[in-house]
Amino acid sequence: MDFTLSDEQQQFRDALRRYLDKEYAFDARQRIVASEAGVDEKHWRAFAELGLLALPVPEAQGGFDGGPVDMLVVMQELGRALVVEPYWATAVGIEALRLAADAGELLERAGRGEIRLAVAFHEPHARYDLFDLRTSANADGNRFTLEGTKSMVQHGAQADHWIVPARIDGEVALFIVDKEAANVHIAEYRTIDGQHAATLTFDKTPATRLGGRGTGAAIFERIADYATFLLCAEALGALDALNRATVDYAKEREQFGMPIARFQVLQHRMVDMLIHAEQARSITYLAAARYPDDDAATRARAISAAKVRVGQAARFVGQQAVQLHGGMGMTNELPAAHWFKRLSIVETTLGDVDHHLARFASLPTFAITEGRTA
Repeated sequence: MDFTLSDEQQQFRDALRRYLDKEYAFDARQRIVASEAGVDEKHWRAFAELGLLALPVPEAQGGFDGGPVDMLVVMQELGRALVVEPYWATAVGIEALRLAADAGELLERAGRGEIRLAVAFHEPHARYDLFDLRTSANADGNRFTLEGTKSMVQHGAQADHWIVPARIDGEVALFIVDKEAANVHIAEYRTIDGQHAATLTFDKTPATRLGGRGTGAAIFERIADYATFLLCAEALGALDALNRATVDYAKEREQFGMPIARFQVLQHRMVDMLIHAEQARSITYLAAARYPDDDAATRARAISAAKVRVGQAARFVGQQAVQLHGGMGMTNELPAAHWFKRLSIVETTLGDVDHHLARFASLPTFAITEGRTA
């Protein structure tokens, strides 16, 4: 399988990297994190001008109809630069609208950077079970209202519209809720990686249904897989940057009159870190190839396998990087600590290693027969 980037993808990556290196350096990023808003409108407009927001939008709505590999390129660069803007949340929301195929105007506005989106995946009681839904929808003719609570909605307070899964008449359906709708309570808080999340409480809140009857569960599972894949791609950028920073620091930090990078046992450790990152990259590239597959089990197997391997790499590389940095690895003055924090959040978002191992093993195509895995 050839994963060589096309000329257009390389040019797009290089343009994004140049922008982030110049305008989103670590010090600039830290000022954004420390600000009251926690995001910067200037960078959001720049993302729109660079085409990042239009990339996943279908051509019919003025976008570039970018596929998983295109998004993988973008997310790696955002992970490398520790970007805290709500790009992941909006990209996942765009995918939800694309799959629902009945929200063209919102897709156009999202592609132009006029609105931000967020998908409310989690409920307080449910941990990683996406279908353990207590949020309910009630119909009054062609109008719907929602009741329930969604927790850990990434950039929920920054979003202009939320995509909310809820149960109605015994089935899962997706609804879109305007932030300005009546009877919504937003409780915003910061996460350990410098980003924002929110708990949303709906109390007979007006909503619009997305997609037709009987399609909600399949779309919801698919966008969860898409969101998980994007997180894996972001983690690759953070892993690469953390590995590079660790090697550079090991060349400067001295013990016994020489750089610690000259100690063979530490060289072996840094090689192990690189191997973890490369294995995570390979399986994430496979997930990029499998995501468009119409067979849900094939797609789920590749996505969960990637999340497991990325989660293992995130923990190993992050812990080893902190050890090799010594006490400095725990301080907020160095980017290393922030990459580790972000990787820790990625590892636990939409299912940790144990959850996705269990999901992988539960798929119908996974079986162990006579000591052989098929």
